Amino acid sequence: MPLMPASVPSARRCSLLVAASLLIAIPTAHAQRVSARDKGRIEAIEQRMAAAEKRYTDALLLVAKADPKGTAEGNAALEDMEDVIDACIGQKGCQVGNLLSTYKRLLKKQADDSAGDAADEAGDTLEADPDHVGPLVADVPEAARAAALLNDHRHAFDEMVEYNPAIQAGIRRWLTDMRPALLTSYENYMNLRAVMWPEWEKRGLPEALLFGIMAKESNGRVHASSRAGAAGLMQFMPATGRRFGLGPDGTGFDTRFDARSAAEASASYMNERMGQLNRNIELALAAYNGGEGRAQRVFNQGGGQGFWTDSIYNQFPGETKDYVPMVIAAAWIFLHPQQYGVEFPKVNAQPATIRLARSTTIYELTICLGSAGTRDGYMRVLRNLNPRYEADGWIPAGTTINATTRIAGLYNRHCVNGPRADLARALITADVNAAIKRPQAASYTGNVAVGDVQAMQAAAPAATAPVAPERPARRPAARSYKVAKGDTLGRIAARFQCEVPALARANGLRAPAYAIKPGQTLKLEGCDR
Repeated sequence: MPLMPASVPSARRCSLLVAASLLIAIPTAHAQRVSARDKGRIEAIEQRMAAAEKRYTDALLLVAKADPKGTAEGNAALEDMEDVIDACIGQKGCQVGNLLSTYKRLLKKQADDSAGDAADEAGDTLEADPDHVGPLVADVPEAARAAALLNDHRHAFDEMVEYNPAIQAGIRRWLTDMRPALLTSYENYMNLRAVMWPEWEKRGLPEALLFGIMAKESNGRVHASSRAGAAGLMQFMPATGRRFGLGPDGTGFDTRFDARSAAEASASYMNERMGQLNRNIELALAAYNGGEGRAQRVFNQGGGQGFWTDSIYNQFPGETKDYVPMVIAAAWIFLHPQQYGVEFPKVNAQPATIRLARSTTIYELTICLGSAGTRDGYMRVLRNLNPRYEADGWIPAGTTINATTRIAGLYNRHCVNGPRADLARALITADVNAAIKRPQAASYTGNVAVGDVQAMQAAAPAATAPVAPERPARRPAARSYKVAKGDTLGRIAARFQCEVPALARANGLRAPAYAIKPGQTLKLEGCDR
């Protein structure tokens, strides 16, 4: 939330700056001919200025954390400085120039921040995932991005594709029944843009095309998978993924689910296809969806004709005929939203990292973070930025996870401690079985009068088999559990009331993945149930 723009100062600020500037030229010698009382007053004024400057700096930190108090505090600090300069102007011997330089410097910083917060934090990296280590391009502010799209390069993609009725039909679908999917795709993409776009940019490919493919393939859901075996944001099949460096790594994590790796692989794949298909985007997209072998064969037989030529078009399956215009349509809207009355959501996606103060799950974080500043909360963002962790899998304290500056601010306020953090923990650890009431068998404890008590002769006991002496109860063996399909270690720990780290140690499972598989037998050591 930017502070009041310094580029549009109030009337008071204008007059204050003008008046102060006229007083800067007062000779220094005059300042030396002041009484001890005046010197004390000048010192007090300088202390007030230092306090106001600190107040302003603290306000900037609040703004960076999306704290609504930051704006009010920052503007109040500037007003304090104005009052101090007023006092200095009326105080004999006070050097207005010294105070004014501080005031102007902070106003300039405020203007720079309003122009784009992200530029001040361009060195931020997403470090939690090994695949993300390294310099990343910080998210471009909305104003800068809009300016970039308005330059001559904006229409480069337009000139690379054919805008025809098939594309118009695709745009119609994205803007009607598929509009929610389009907006969700955009929001997901913007949260991943700092990771994905640099890989396409350095390979000279249009950002709009990246967005169009991702929107059509997965709607921006990192963990998307198909029955055919395609996986990840860009839906790589296993064999194609391996060709471009994707697949299980040393920990068992499939890097097709990693946003940066998928962006790098998809950019390399598209460049390879376009190099073999005469830089034709439609044919490259047809290869992406319908198989590179088919696309290459059709291209070779067609003598260089384009995708929309009937003899070329009709050799592709119906799915590919739908896929190509839908990708281009999404890309077209991405570049021309105002033309179609589309207002994409504003996303605060400045990259940041969080060092967890205590063990947690993405589900728990989703609850305690709330939904401030977003439509659907932060679960999808956290899952997309941290694909190695299951939503209900426990992440140990001290782990660094990827986030945004807004999420980091909300985490520090609501998830470390306090009522919302406690509520989130209670909801995450709630056990459905604890709600089931199991009444105990009724026992008789009262006395009932049945008349006079009369002595009766005891009957001879009936012959019975000798009773064997009671054996001591056998000590129960250590319990175990057979992993079922869909189980995670966090879910099992919650069911049997175990600590995840202790359960992992007992079974030799390595953090952070805690990989388990159906049919595996786990020792339930340290569990309360």
